[in-house]
Amino acid sequence: MCPSRSQVIYRGEKITTLTISEDSGPEDLETLAVAVHSVIGLPTTIRSLKRKGLRLEKGQILDRDYTGPVLEEVLKTNKVVHKVPTEGVYSGKPVVVAPIHSKDGEVIAALGVVDILATIDLHSVFQEYTSVLEEVEYAKK
Repeated sequence: MCPSRSQVIYRGEKITTLTISEDSGPEDLETLAVAVHSVIGLPTTIRSLKRKGLRLEKGQILDRDYTGPVLEEVLKTNKVVHKVPTEGVYSGKPVVVAPIHSKDGEVIAALGVVDILATIDLHSVFQEYTSVLEEVEYAKK
């Protein structure tokens, strides 16, 4: 069993829990990173406060000793950051990185993805959507 997993009794049943901390390494963060990456399908990165983590793309773990400038910024500021890094693997690509907190609110890790929404002109998309809806409603009459 992975050192970050344990079994506890909850409402009379044995359940397996996953715990991460500021000392979690790539092996501890892997299940979380793989789950996020599998759901969104975008390049995903994660690291803890004190140890480097993972970089995933196209369903594969590409780096098990990963950090990036925006992950590090989030660990220092404890705030969500949307930015286009000027260095690192994702240089020139918009990313969004969020802190992961402990129960007492301290930052213990950071999780990031390439931010495809930043590349879409949402105003134009919704403006077009409205006109498409109007056309459909008009065609129904």
